[in-house]
This record gives sequence, C-alpha cells and structure tokens, in this order.
Amino acid sequence: MTTRVTPVVSSVVAGRAPSAEPETAEATLYRSVNPARLDETVAEVALSQARTFAEACSAARAAQRRWADVPSPVRGRVVAAMGRLVEANKEKLAALVTREIGKPYAEALGEVQEIVDTCDFFLGEGRRLYGQTVPSEMADKQLFTFREPVGVVSVITAGNFPVAVPAWYIVPALLCGNTVVWKPAEYAAATSAALFDLMTHAGVPQGVLNLVFADGEQTWHGLERSLEAGDLDKIGFTGSTAVGSRIGALAGRYLQSPCLELGGKNPLVVAEDADLDLAVRGALFSGFGTAGQRCTSLGTVLVQRTVYDEFLHRFSEAVENCPIGDPTQDVLYGPLIDSRFAERFEGFLDWLQPHHTPRGSTALGRITASQPRRNFLGDADAGLFYHPTIVQGVRPGDRVFQEETFGPLVGVMPYDHLDEAVELANAPGYGLSAAIYTSDAAAAFRFRRGVRAGMVSVNNSTSGAEAHLPFGGNGRSGNGSRQSGMWVIDQFTRWQALNWDYSGTLQRAQMDVPTIAGDQDFRLG
Repeated sequence: MTTRVTPVVSSVVAGRAPSAEPETAEATLYRSVNPARLDETVAEVALSQARTFAEACSAARAAQRRWADVPSPVRGRVVAAMGRLVEANKEKLAALVTREIGKPYAEALGEVQEIVDTCDFFLGEGRRLYGQTVPSEMADKQLFTFREPVGVVSVITAGNFPVAVPAWYIVPALLCGNTVVWKPAEYAAATSAALFDLMTHAGVPQGVLNLVFADGEQTWHGLERSLEAGDLDKIGFTGSTAVGSRIGALAGRYLQSPCLELGGKNPLVVAEDADLDLAVRGALFSGFGTAGQRCTSLGTVLVQRTVYDEFLHRFSEAVENCPIGDPTQDVLYGPLIDSRFAERFEGFLDWLQPHHTPRGSTALGRITASQPRRNFLGDADAGLFYHPTIVQGVRPGDRVFQEETFGPLVGVMPYDHLDEAVELANAPGYGLSAAIYTSDAAAAFRFRRGVRAGMVSVNNSTSGAEAHLPFGGNGRSGNGSRQSGMWVIDQFTRWQALNWDYSGTLQRAQMDVPTIAGDQDFRLG
C-alpha cells in the first residue's frame, strides 16, 4: 500500500521561501483538509506574517520596471505559455481542486478551462494595448495617449474558485506590465501552490509573481505596511462584502481605487410565460451548483403568482431528486468548502422563521447517518455535506431575503407584475448577477434596464462567466470595477497623455488657437 506524503507549502518571495521568522514554527502550520474526507490532510501550510507580505511587495517593486520594459507582445507569449501548461495539466489540477475544496470534478474541469480561455484571450491583448493619436487644436503639435502599468498589484482571493478567479486578476495584471503579490485562501493552499508553479514555469521572472500564505489579520497588517511604504499600487480582492468595504476604506486613505468583487443576493425571475422546466434547471444549477458557494449563486427565485405553485412543485421535486455527495462521482454538489463555511451556514439556517416552509430534502442542516438524505452518494459522516434547502414563504423583510446565504439555500416568493419583480430584485442592495426566464423580449429588456446587477441573463442561470465578458457588480457586490475581457485592462493600467510641440515656439492651449471667421449674420432670403 502506497502512503501519501502530505506536502508542506509555504510562501514564495522572489523565487525563494521567506527568510526564517516565527511563522515557520509548528504552531503556525495550517492544515488544509479534504472537506469530503475530513480525516485526510491535503497540505500543511506555513502561514506567513505581515513582514513577509511587505517583503513580497518590496520584491515586486524591485522587479516591476524590468518586467514593464519587456514588450507587451512578449509578455503575451508568457501568458500563452501559462495557458498551454495549464491545459497540459488540466486533469491533475482539476482533481486537486476536487480533493481540496470539494467541487465536483466536472465543475473543476470547467474552472481549469476558464484559465486556459483567459490566457488565450490575453495573448492577443498583448498586441492590443492601444493608445491613441489625438489631433491638436494647434499646428505642428501632436497629442498621444499611452497605457502604463499601475505598478505592484496585491491579489487576495477566496477559495470557492481557487484557480479561475486568481487567473482573472493575475493574467491581465502581468500582461499589462505589473508585478503581483498573490494571497490565496489558506484552505485552498495546495491548489494555489500548483497554479503558482504552472505560472512561474511558463517563464515569469522571479519577483514578478509572488505567493504569500497568511491569515486575514496578518494580510491586513501587510497591506497597511506596504501601502505606507509606497510598495503597493493596487489591491484586487474577491471575498465578502464586509471585508471588501474595509479594504476599500484602507485603499482610499492612499487615494487608491481597489478592484472589489464581493458577495451577491442574486435574483432569478420566472415570468408567467416562462418555460418552467428550463427555469427549474436554471434555478437548480444557480442555487445549488458548487453547494451554493458562488458569489453568483441564486439567492431568491421571484415567481409570477399565476405559475408560483407549479414552479415550486417542480423545483422542489428536482431538488429532492438530485444526487449529492462524493464530488468524485456524478453529483450536483459535494461538501461545503471548509468548516468555517459549514458553521456559518448553520447560522443562516437559524434565520428561518415560523412563516417559512423548508423544502427540497429530508432534513435541515448537515447530512449524517442520523439525518440521511435520499439520493446521497458516498459516506455522509466523512465530510461537510449539507441538505439543500428551499425556503418557501420568504418575505421582503426577512433576513434570509436581505442577506447573502453562502451555501445550499434558496428562497422562493411570488410577485404580481414585472415592476414589482424588479423592485424585489433590487431590494437587498446587492448588484452582481440577475436572471429572468421569459419568452417576451420586451419584458426581458425592461428587466435588464431596471435591475441594478452588473450581469443579466435571459433564460439562463445567474452563474456562468465567459473569459471575454466583463464580470463584476455594483452596490454591495462591488465598486463597479470589472474583471475579464478587455474591460479589466482599465484596472491594471493608467492612462498617460503626451503632447509634443515641434513648432519651435510656445503655443498655449485655448489661447493661441487659430480661428476662422465666418458671417454669423447671414440669413437665407
């Protein structure tokens, strides 16, 4: 029998492990476990302290100018090499995603493919970091604009999409000539280290991409130190609205605008003329794919009253019959990612009130031998598996309606007319993703115009990003920044204007502009 050796992963600064410091002691080792088999340690993680984070930013600062001097088409070729390496290791990386965070293997393969797609897109963008030649109002003078990298970028990511979301930040940031300090979630450390290895082996020079494992408190202090030292120019953060708000305030002290991708309470509207079977499939994937642990997961289904009962019946039946469990098997979803999310999800269940009717499974809370789930695959007691929960009877004032519930929980409530549906969709104050199921094009466009979400789907789920489409939200879901596609380039570059006067004399704008006089008193006879 082969014994699996548990790897120890640690921070990498300028190509090396950080200098010896207290965090390398055994007391600061974090165990990343398989959430489907809690007795299996995937990796031990040496957590760094704020000093290492600051050292990484300093190293990135030292490497940034040399990297920016590499022509952007050549940087694009490095990005392309990343994509080819990830593609060649697709199955192994996806299997690691499944093992460390419990995402079903088919979904994990899709997430890894997202990295490949992102790299494919940004290969071409290396040849399209266009500026403009702008006509001047004076003779013998030319005006130009250039995109310049912002400098050093700190990328802080969650673990629900441990490889795709980091790539959304890291790939365009590097392509634009920035250097990066990446702080991934410690409960996805093995996966993060694997992606880091693939990226650096693609040809990224030492110091250009740095990896720091740290807890939230040390990361915060590291951000403060680096901003104070002038070694950090941009923060990219994916995570909770509460933490994103704090990061936004910190960045604002230094007149920086962070890229914030935060939570969601994403609505899905089912109109009277909707294809109900299609809407049920969309709600099932939106609400319970990845165990509801996506920022784009469905929060509340808003159903036109005339089809409410029929939709609820079909949706409840679909959830009751879907397979759940071992993520290596063909299941809708596996375990919750980590014990911290399991504990928090149990707190969300406490929000249910007497006027709520739970549906969708044989019990509430954790799936165990004493609280079994029909259509469960695997060993329920081995991992962090939770019953899917549909909440019937949700009201606008309910906390379960107003707040993000990160996990397999979906509310359902009726509406009477489309304007009411739009009002309910906007009420929680998030603005990430929204969907409507309808065969009426006019209704679809009215919904798109009224809803505040940054992303809208028609006859599709609230989840499902593509590498060449802008991703991001408004309100409690973010600060309007966008990831993916050409739009993310605005996050990682700054415009520089150049005016070049070769007239040999001082020409003053707005003052020395030639004029051509006309006859403003002329009238047709």
